[in-house]
Amino acid sequence: MADRPGEVRRGAVAELPPPAWRARLRRALRAWYARSARDLPWRRAATPYRVWVAEVMLQQTQAAAAAPYYERFLARFPTVAALAAAAEDDVLAAWQGLGYYARARKLRAAAEIVVTQHGGCFPADAGAARALPGVGPYTAGAVLSIAFDRPVAAVDANVARVLVRLLGEERPLGSAAVQARLWEVAAALVPRRAPGAWTQTLIEFGALVCLPRHPDCPSCPVASLCAARAAGRASQIPAPRRKKPPPVVEVAVAWAADRAGRLACVRRPARGVLAGFLELPAVDVPAGEDPRALLDAALRALGARRVSVGDALARVEHGMFHRTARLTAYRVRAEWDGTAERVIALAPDAAAVRPLTTASRKLIAAIAGAKRLPRRARR
Repeated sequence: MADRPGEVRRGAVAELPPPAWRARLRRALRAWYARSARDLPWRRAATPYRVWVAEVMLQQTQAAAAAPYYERFLARFPTVAALAAAAEDDVLAAWQGLGYYARARKLRAAAEIVVTQHGGCFPADAGAARALPGVGPYTAGAVLSIAFDRPVAAVDANVARVLVRLLGEERPLGSAAVQARLWEVAAALVPRRAPGAWTQTLIEFGALVCLPRHPDCPSCPVASLCAARAAGRASQIPAPRRKKPPPVVEVAVAWAADRAGRLACVRRPARGVLAGFLELPAVDVPAGEDPRALLDAALRALGARRVSVGDALARVEHGMFHRTARLTAYRVRAEWDGTAERVIALAPDAAAVRPLTTASRKLIAAIAGAKRLPRRARR
């Protein structure tokens, strides 16, 4: 991969498409973008901060899904200074629903650096931008080109897919050699005039036309320039990655509410998956083990006394990138001694504004729904 966004390594010029091909590609895609671009909120005022937040959100989220979260997030944290000054819990709560929460933590950490070291302005230098937490080659290139109109490349999944099809690249997309070539070609394609619009053009084209599984070749404005289309392999390029299905894990969850309706929650470790989030106390249940006994032991380890694990209240399934959890919530009665520092009493009306795991929210919603069922429908 190129060392910096848009950097072209010497000796790679022979692999680049000819200038006439590049010029035709730019003309056709620019005309397509002028009539087809979506009205997305981050395009209405392309300041460095707004573009930066959008690009971080879009790393793992499609534009249509990210748009409402983006507008709420910007309303809550309208400036980089507001984000830098915010508590991490507030940022995670505002991010909730987008997933991949490490993005939000790194965005907040980077905002602090921007405020303390860069005068509150996203750095316009590629090296300084990439030194920020969570800012890699693509994000740096996207912000510099779109917000600063710098002629640098930005290769995300959409752009990579467009380029490998245009080039007819059969090698695995994840290989270092292919990544290096894509960055070289992308850098050669960047025009000196309106480079930010070109970056958005390639991204938008990959999102709307050059789709992952079913590219819309009949309506493609550059079909005549596409090597994959010429070979009849547009749907096979890039080669799909083989993914193993995530393991399925049974999980026992404690529904321990006090007389005021506050639920006992614990905070996840500061590092790892969903770091720092609140969740209902839970324990994985290996095959053949007693879930109630395991949950009893886990609660006592947290400092609970006089534990009584009762009937199951609800069951939900929650899939994550590393596993699928089948969660069963059990009604629990327990007393907590003074050593239970990890246990937090979560008031019902605070669940909406605290960073609570989606799995716990699913259980809360399932149990709340069950309580609203007609009496004769209950079991």
